[in-house]
Amino acid sequence: MGGWGFNKFLNFINMLFKTPLILLLAPLAMIAVIWLNRKQQSPALRFPSAAIVSCLPKTWKNQFSRFPFYLRLLALVLFIVAFAGPRTVFEETTYKAEGIDIMLAIDASRSLAAEDFKLNGKRYNRLEVIKDVVKEFIDGRANDRIGIVAFAGLAYTVSPLTKDYTWLKANLDRIKFDLIKDGTAIGSAINSSLIRLRDSDAKSKVMILLTDGVNNSGKTDPLAAAEAAKAKGVKIYAIGAGRKGHAPYPVQNMFGQTVYRNVKTDVDEETLKKIASITNGKYFRATDTAALRKIYKEIDELEKTEIEELGYHEYQELFGYVLAFALLLILLEQVLSNTVLLKLP
Repeated sequence: MGGWGFNKFLNFINMLFKTPLILLLAPLAMIAVIWLNRKQQSPALRFPSAAIVSCLPKTWKNQFSRFPFYLRLLALVLFIVAFAGPRTVFEETTYKAEGIDIMLAIDASRSLAAEDFKLNGKRYNRLEVIKDVVKEFIDGRANDRIGIVAFAGLAYTVSPLTKDYTWLKANLDRIKFDLIKDGTAIGSAINSSLIRLRDSDAKSKVMILLTDGVNNSGKTDPLAAAEAAKAKGVKIYAIGAGRKGHAPYPVQNMFGQTVYRNVKTDVDEETLKKIASITNGKYFRATDTAALRKIYKEIDELEKTEIEELGYHEYQELFGYVLAFALLLILLEQVLSNTVLLKLP
């Protein structure tokens, strides 16, 4: 209890002064000045016996003769206090910090080349839109560690858990088609994400799994991987991307021109729903850009762990006031020493 009280006192001192260690000079300076003053002090007149002056009446000048010295001493202490940076809390606020470990598992298979999503009125393939929306999601977080796993026929780590969001988004941009063999290995994506969350000690661990296909690659069953996630306390939000039915898919014709062919799209919603259910997560279906944004926004709102902390955001600096008072004491000492309390040699 004593240690806790001392720490609280230190925090209070740190709050009141920018450089509290300078205050340690105050007692040292006072001791040095008093010692030097006593060493140099000698009587102006010497009498053979104290009895000669003991009968003389004591005047107010005698009683206040040391007053200028105490003023100088107090001014010295105030100078030291001023340079320690005294301040007062001008605005005391509380803020809430949020800290969660989040792995983003993003499908990068060839099927995401389908251009059934739009950005700013223009048609883009699913992967480009997903990356744009994921960047907005990253920008909306503040105190979370976020990592990225991309997958197609295999899964690979794009970024480990990090709070360096600039670096994270730069690596997100590097996700391209055909970096690994094509396919959809959902189980492998979950496993790779779990490996990155293995050493996490965060209170909340989350995986956001996005795919537009059916598990057809990898050696890990998606539901078995979901059970492993549940055992490790990882919640999975599963997103099925793409419209139902057919979507325009770009292909090259014999003249090298890009033409579009309607291809059938299929999302294994049943498996994704089971994955989410097993881990106490939630399944979403995104058929356009607006729906995808809304989903990531909803996940953003669902996953917030609030820790209330005390913060002192603004201080009122008192350096000038303390320094002015010290100078005023020096001026008063000089006036008294050279007028009413003037000492004759």
